[in-house]
Amino acid sequence: MSSTETTATATSAATKFNPLTLELSRPAALLWTAVIALVPNLVLWLLALPAGASFEMTDAGKTTSAAPGGVVVMTVVPLLIGMTLAALISVKLPAIIRPAEVIGVVLALATIILTIQADFDAASTISLSLMHVVVAAAIVVGLEAMRRRIVRTANV
Repeated sequence: MSSTETTATATSAATKFNPLTLELSRPAALLWTAVIALVPNLVLWLLALPAGASFEMTDAGKTTSAAPGGVVVMTVVPLLIGMTLAALISVKLPAIIRPAEVIGVVLALATIILTIQADFDAASTISLSLMHVVVAAAIVVGLEAMRRRIVRTANV
């Protein structure tokens, strides 16, 4: 193998995992976006526990825990619903991806207000709010990777 081939192979391998050049199929984007949102959110949950976060709230006299099951469900389900909808629409209307990124980010960040309004302790509120930010970032990365793949295959 020549040095040019080695450099090209190394460059191709390096860009494969670069979020700025990442391209994913629709199913891969759905899966990996869920993973890149869920793993950091579970880490945030674990880090918040020693800080005194209980992840419990009281509603109508009943105490409900929001973790860890709630973290998993509330990270993955809304994300997959929105991204699946965007992926399905993008089959006929590829331009929907960019507006879907904006909508996903706005919804993820706007719902922080629901966390603030709930009667979580301070550590839980901060941690859960940061989890919304993680989901917003994951949505942009996942949908953008999906968009790049759609654009590249349309131009081939």
